[in-house]
Amino acid sequence: MINYFFRRLLLTIPVLLGITLLTFLVMHLTPGSPADTMTDMNLKVSAQAKSRLAELYGLNKPLHVQYVRWLGRIVRLDFGNSFRDERPAIRKIAERLPATLLLNILSMGLILIIAIPLGVLAALYQKKLFDTVATIGVYIGFSIPAFWLALMLMILFGLKLGWLPLSGLHSINYDDLSLPGKCLDLARHLVLPVFISAFTGLAGLTRYTRSSMIDVLKQDYIRMAYAKGLPRRRILFHHALKNALLPVITIFGLSLPGLIGGGFIFETIFAYPGMGRLGYDAIMARDYPVVMAVGVIVAFLTLAGNLIADMSYAIADPRITLK
Repeated sequence: MINYFFRRLLLTIPVLLGITLLTFLVMHLTPGSPADTMTDMNLKVSAQAKSRLAELYGLNKPLHVQYVRWLGRIVRLDFGNSFRDERPAIRKIAERLPATLLLNILSMGLILIIAIPLGVLAALYQKKLFDTVATIGVYIGFSIPAFWLALMLMILFGLKLGWLPLSGLHSINYDDLSLPGKCLDLARHLVLPVFISAFTGLAGLTRYTRSSMIDVLKQDYIRMAYAKGLPRRRILFHHALKNALLPVITIFGLSLPGLIGGGFIFETIFAYPGMGRLGYDAIMARDYPVVMAVGVIVAFLTLAGNLIADMSYAIADPRITLK
């Protein structure tokens, strides 16, 4: 088991290097440059001034030289300073990361709490009313665009009913509120983003749990357990559910990166101060250091999520080995 974990960890190193290379090339091969973005609104800036600006940031060096220098810095967690405000990119990310983690931990918790019991019950009552209603709900969840649903819910609960705030994480008077008032204010701001962030994952995980549970319930060892007279609860939750969750662990592990990395669309719609919104603003401003820092950190978290999923799978099923 330990050898499996160690070899699996080693395999992530070349993948991470490849992701850093792709991130670097995509940003530097897109049309335009940060120098253009910073000077386009000033008609008095000459071509020579733009050239000096590019030289100042090292953008006039060959791509391979820029990449090696950048790679050497990120090993020390030095992603450079933002082109917009000269603040360290890692500091800007550190300010946004807690908000993204809060949103996504709540989303993942909501998905697990609802999707797994719903999928198990749908499998137990296969082809009955509960299963039919759950299946219809899952297909609706797959079919409705999450960004459209976000806008509709904002119109309903924010504009029409006025129950929930439309953007941000705190109200303007947040600092003046009492502790219970701050908790309530934070909760009201999180309701819509958490629901929308969990919406698609909830539908998918419910469907996978149902399918996996149906397959397990058809196995011979489950029939044998019933034949021996074991209690139904013990059969379902001790024998069947444990094995049914193996593929679910994999599917959930693959969904972790999107949740951890922050949703560009969701965070932009709700003006949520997370990594997704930071990355979107940096892309629009061609802020290379911030964009590449966000990309690398999201890639690292992606690999970490997949590694956690693989390790969880191996712990749940000791027969798993890396060949």
